[in-house]
Parts: sequence; structure tokens; C-alpha cells
Amino acid sequence: MNPEVVGYFHKPTFSVSYLVFDPVARRGLIIDPILDYDHRSGHTSTGFADALLEDVRRRGIAIDWLLETHIHADHLSAQAYLKEKLGVPTAIGASAPIVQATFKAIYNLGAEFAPDGSQYDRLLGEGEVLAVGGLAVEVMATPGHTPACISYRIGDAVFHGDTLFMPDYGTARCDFPGGDAATLYRSVRRILSLPPETRLFNCHDYGPNGRAFAWETTVAAQRRDNIHIKDGIDEAAFVAMRRSRDKTLEAPVLILPALQVNIRGGRLPAPESNGTVYLKIPLNRI
Repeated sequence: MNPEVVGYFHKPTFSVSYLVFDPVARRGLIIDPILDYDHRSGHTSTGFADALLEDVRRRGIAIDWLLETHIHADHLSAQAYLKEKLGVPTAIGASAPIVQATFKAIYNLGAEFAPDGSQYDRLLGEGEVLAVGGLAVEVMATPGHTPACISYRIGDAVFHGDTLFMPDYGTARCDFPGGDAATLYRSVRRILSLPPETRLFNCHDYGPNGRAFAWETTVAAQRRDNIHIKDGIDEAAFVAMRRSRDKTLEAPVLILPALQVNIRGGRLPAPESNGTVYLKIPLNRI
């Protein structure tokens, strides 16, 4: 069975959350939910997540899972907030503890933070399948952008996080801790070996050259047009391009607040003795 897919574009972070559901059973899942965060004021809010929830209710969809494609560095996750609202399990890739351990050290977190994936209800490995109504949600390990990236293949659709962007924007950066351009190349080529009509859904779009924002493409379109990794570009050429390009990129605006929330499964740190929650900024580190 092929799913119905609704994308919700979060303009402040150029990110996309997805509602994916069985149109007959009206059961579904949410992928990569977003928590609003104003970096200037330090305020979080739930307007985007609440609007997504309202649309889910309007459509009459029962949610079975809250899924992440990876630990994001460019937006805060609303996974914990939606779990509280919906009472359904959360999941991420089985290698997430690698990323958690890296950033536990960077943020100098104590024994209160366990880098073992326990912040999620389930860690998903290559080839595992979740049943959602009549849908089969197959897990594909697609590392490279981070060592813990996974994609979800659901019928004729694949949700690949930051692995790919629209063809005119290319591919994900690989300069975060544990990222690797050669690994990304192989992950992308694995996705692009799927049938040409397979629908591909991105976690971001930046509307280059003023075009309208978009987040759905196909294997055929990516193989024909992707500026970084279309057919005919070999691994050596891709790795050279990716390493050169990554040296020119600034860190994402929200990387420092986002990662310390997202390694906790979308939870904020515990309040301190005055009742206030604080986020750390490690200086001269990332």
C-alpha cells in the first residue's frame, strides 16, 4: 500500500515535518516534528506542532508513531511534546547513541544524561519494519550526513531526512562529527537504486534562486538533475566536491541549542534551582 503524505513547511528553519498515513485505515505517523524556538529571546513555543496536531485531528488520523530521521542540528524537535499530547511511542535510528556520546562530551553533561538511546521508546535498525494500518514502514540505514541517519521507505515513498535535497540544491553536508562524504555517496546511491517513480521527501528546502519552496521529488528526477550526485558523478568526484564545499559552510544558526535538546529526544534540560531552564553554549568547540 502507498501512503498519503502531507508536508508542513517551517519557514523559520526551512524544515519540513510529515504526516504519513494509510488512507483507508486512517492510521499514520509523524516524521521529524518541529518545536518553535526564538534564538534571540530564548523562548520555545508549540504553535507549529499544535497546528500540525490540529490538522491530524481534522483529517481523522490516529497516530501510531513519532519518528526522527536523525538528531537534527538546525531545528529543535517537538517529539517529546507530541508524545505527551498523543501518548504514542517515539523512535530514531539505532546509531543515535554515537551522536549522543559525541555531544555529551562537547556539552560536558554529567551522569544525568545517558548516551544510550533511552530517551526514545525504540531504536530502529536496518531492515526493521513497523506496521501502521496497512502500511509497512521499512528502516534503511543511510549514514553520511551523520553516522546515525536513517530513512523510512513506506510503499512508494522514502523519507530520507537531510541525505538529499531538491535536485537544484544537491546533498547534505558531511562535516559534522561522524559525518563522511564517501559514506553519504553510498547511502544516496542506495536510495537512487530504488524504482525511478519512487517519491522522495526532503527534510529541508531553501528555495535557491527564488524558486518556490518544494520538498518532494523522485528517484528519476534526482538521478537526472541533482547537481551534486546525478548519474555520471562518481564517488571520488563527489567526495572532492563535498569536502571542498563543506569548508565554506557556516554552522547552522541553531546548532548549539538544537543539539542539546535533540540528543534528549526533544526534551529541554532540567530546570535549575531557580526554576529556569538553561542551554549551554560551548565556546570555540564546534
